[in-house]
Amino acid sequence: MTRRTERPLQVFVLDGEALSLAVRGDRAMMVRLAMAARGEADVVTSPLTLVEAHDGRTTEHRWDWVLSRVRVADIGKEEARQARRLLADAALHGHKYAIDAVLAVVARQQTGEVTVFTSDVDDLERLVPDRIVVVKV
Repeated sequence: MTRRTERPLQVFVLDGEALSLAVRGDRAMMVRLAMAARGEADVVTSPLTLVEAHDGRTTEHRWDWVLSRVRVADIGKEEARQARRLLADAALHGHKYAIDAVLAVVARQQTGEVTVFTSDVDDLERLVPDRIVVVKV
């Protein structure tokens, strides 16, 4: 059993669609959030993903509850540079890939068994190393 003071072995990285599913109460995402609440896993996303996933039909209370179980990674100038380099290396560019590239940087920073849950499997697989599992939601 993992104690809260130790780094969780499993890390779930959520893209906008995966975060939206969690906010809407998707059963599989709720299991992952429960694991995080028990300290058995870490659920992480980027600040840009919060903006992308927000749906005005969802109450602030619901958003706050979900976000209480999700760690939002700090993103600064160095992470932006890394995201830009990832896009260049994958021969991608533009706003269509920008949030995916930032999420890929977040995923790459994690240790343990990292899984990215995304609706953009093809894009994310081009941006993360093989050690990171990419799963379609």
